[in-house]
Amino acid sequence: MILKALVVGMLGTNCYIIGCEKTGIGAVVDPGAESERVLDELKKLNLNCRYIILTHGHMDHIGDVGEVRAATGALVLIHAADAGRLVNPGRFSALPVGEIKPGNADRTLQHGDEIEVGTIKIKVIHTPGHTPGGICLDIGNILITGDTLFAESIGRTDFPGGSYTDLINSIKERLLVFPDETGVYPGHGPSSTIGNERRFNPFLQ
Repeated sequence: MILKALVVGMLGTNCYIIGCEKTGIGAVVDPGAESERVLDELKKLNLNCRYIILTHGHMDHIGDVGEVRAATGALVLIHAADAGRLVNPGRFSALPVGEIKPGNADRTLQHGDEIEVGTIKIKVIHTPGHTPGGICLDIGNILITGDTLFAESIGRTDFPGGSYTDLINSIKERLLVFPDETGVYPGHGPSSTIGNERRFNPFLQ
C-alpha cells in the first residue's frame, strides 16, 4: 500500500494519498488546499484517483475538493451528517470560506461502510464530536483520524455542531479499542499510535 502525506494550506492540513500498488487505483483524503501539489503527487505515484474521501466538512479539509474532482473524475465521499457542509460551507463554519464551492457528495457514508481502493479495503468509523459527521478510516494497522484524534490532543469542539462529550466517547469507544501498535495519522500535526494516545493523551486519562 502507498500512503503519502502532504501538508497543505495555511492551517497545515494533512492530506493523504492512498494507493494500491497492484492496481494503480488511488484515493485522496481531505484535499483542503494546494490541489496542484496533490495532483502532481498522484501523477508521480502513477495513481488513478477514484475517490476523494473527506473525514469531515470543515473548510481546511474540503477547500480544493472541486479542483481535484474536476481533474480526476473521482467520486466525493463524506458522512451523511456532514454532506450539507459541501453544499453550503459558510453556513457551518466559524471561519470565512471565501469561494469554496465543493458541490454535492457523490456518495454519503455511514458507520461500517467499506471503500475499496483497488485491493485495499478501507472501513469507515463514525466518530462524531468535532463535527456531527466526522469519520476515521481504518486501513488495517493504520487509522486516519481527521480532526477527531491528534498526537496527544483531540479535535476542537467549539465550532458549530461540535460536542466534547461525543468526541471523547467516539475516541474511547471506537478508536482506543484498536491495538497499541495501530498507527494514528491525524488531520493536523505528527503521527502517533493508539498506545501512545492511550498512555499520554491528557484528554483521555
